[in-house]
Amino acid sequence: MKTVLVTGASGFLGWNFCKLARKNWQLSDVRISGTYYTHALDIKGVDMIRLDLTDERSIREIFETVRPNAVVHTAAVSSPNFCQTHPDLSYAVNVTASVTLATICCDRSIPFIFTSSEQVFDGERSPYTETDAVCPINLYGEHKAIAEREILQRYPIATVCRMPLMFGCVPPTASSFIQPFLSAMRDGRELKLFVDEFRTPVSGETAAKGLLIALDTGMSILHLGGRERISRYEFGLLLKEVFQLERARIEPCRQADVKMAAPRPRDVALDSSKAYALGYNPPSLKTALLEIRGKV
Repeated sequence: MKTVLVTGASGFLGWNFCKLARKNWQLSDVRISGTYYTHALDIKGVDMIRLDLTDERSIREIFETVRPNAVVHTAAVSSPNFCQTHPDLSYAVNVTASVTLATICCDRSIPFIFTSSEQVFDGERSPYTETDAVCPINLYGEHKAIAEREILQRYPIATVCRMPLMFGCVPPTASSFIQPFLSAMRDGRELKLFVDEFRTPVSGETAAKGLLIALDTGMSILHLGGRERISRYEFGLLLKEVFQLERARIEPCRQADVKMAAPRPRDVALDSSKAYALGYNPPSLKTALLEIRGKV
């Protein structure tokens, strides 16, 4: 029986990947082992194991225990503002642990998927392709960019998947960016959203499908963005329409209006045509939201 190790299985992307992979592989001889750190979580058909990614010995021990045939590394310290104010922890998890995992996979000659971010770009020359030079403007993006470089230097056949802004159904241990939006909109509280920040979002399930494709194809760098470039404000209006939230009070604002610890790139829309050619097929944002309406 083959085993796939998924780090960060209690997080948003890891949870979505585990659920989809379990469904995809339910009739095959693939076992899924997922890791968590702070919050234990029960995922049907997934063996959950606690792992401290800041402890190299624990990382090496889990390889001896699980003996994976592939690793999908979704765990991260993923809040740019938190990373900006906690640089040592961000580096330890987002860089050191990621490179350690890749090195062990290289030593064992097994596939390794690293989930990076659109934040490796500065937001001034979108849409970005896989061959564009990275140019982060915050520590989170910088640490992801360093990890990308060091991983591919150590293990050239590893796969770096740059993930876009993601939304959708969540486990009780995680959230996506729409959960606080929906809470405010349902309560009729004012929600200020940027008109000058653009992304190419996808649902968590769509992102998970992209990771499955990456695991099968073994590309070096792959963008997994959606087909629509949209501002946060425009996304909020679409959310209001699809979820029929008449009480929602959405007001436009600009990045300069909100003081944040981490600088935010203006436009990190991803060109994901390479992934589309491999069968990655994100639905329209409206379709994706309709699919999760009533579940979030």
